[in-house]
Amino acid sequence: MIHETGRQWQDAPARRVMLFGMSGLGKTHVASMLRQSGQWFHYSVDYRIGTRYMGELIADEFKRHAMQVPLLRELLLSDSVRIKSNITFDNLAPLSTYLGKPGDPELGGLRFEEYLQRQNQHRAAEVAAMMDSAQFIDRATSIYGYPHFVCDTSGSICEVVDPDDPDDPVLNALDRLLLPVWIRGSDAHTAELVRRFDRAPKPMYYQREFLQNAWAEYRQDHADPVDPDDFIRWAYARALAHRQPRYEAMARRGVTVCADEIAAVASPEDFVDLIADAIDRKTQGHR
Repeated sequence: MIHETGRQWQDAPARRVMLFGMSGLGKTHVASMLRQSGQWFHYSVDYRIGTRYMGELIADEFKRHAMQVPLLRELLLSDSVRIKSNITFDNLAPLSTYLGKPGDPELGGLRFEEYLQRQNQHRAAEVAAMMDSAQFIDRATSIYGYPHFVCDTSGSICEVVDPDDPDDPVLNALDRLLLPVWIRGSDAHTAELVRRFDRAPKPMYYQREFLQNAWAEYRQDHADPVDPDDFIRWAYARALAHRQPRYEAMARRGVTVCADEIAAVASPEDFVDLIADAIDRKTQGHR
């Protein structure tokens, strides 16, 4: 780790962390709180994916749908209107909508081959966005004067790296610059995430091998037409279980905090103290 003790972390003139874990456990909430203090640069990987790397793909998809409406078609062809997504740190709906769900097009789904293509696009974009952390660390200090940096990762980071490979190029590049911090949820948190997802299923990125196996297993018991929402509900809990050991392996490169501890953070000072305690727990042989 880039900090050997909690005191070293607390005394560092420039603190840099990478928050990772399941979506919905507080990564963006804490990163936003740190940003609002005026001392931390908030780098959102999802925002970078949806703007720098997939922004044109998303806008083109919107245009394809708009071209099916005669009035909008006429305005687009005459360059009278402009269509683009409005992604923010707190609203990633355009990116999720573009990723889509596999299943019957009549029910809002995508052909599985097209779905895989979009998943591949997201994977490449996520790797590139993670590797951009270095240049944003430099920009945060040289342009904006922020002393501290928080990388707010996508929930799918564990799917685009090999946590068990000591030579994984993405993880090796990142842990030289940032302290990895796993926000670990409990069984109760996982159950609540599943309930929340069941109420409002959203597109997400899956590791290719997991996705293909899940699709094949699902199709054994479900004939056409496939309901896209039913499939991703079916796959979601399996995806969380698939990700857990991958997050845990990533955490060997850094420290672990509980989601309840993160929920109790009310200030940047609380966050700094929490990470200091986590470093000391790690270096003293405790979880």
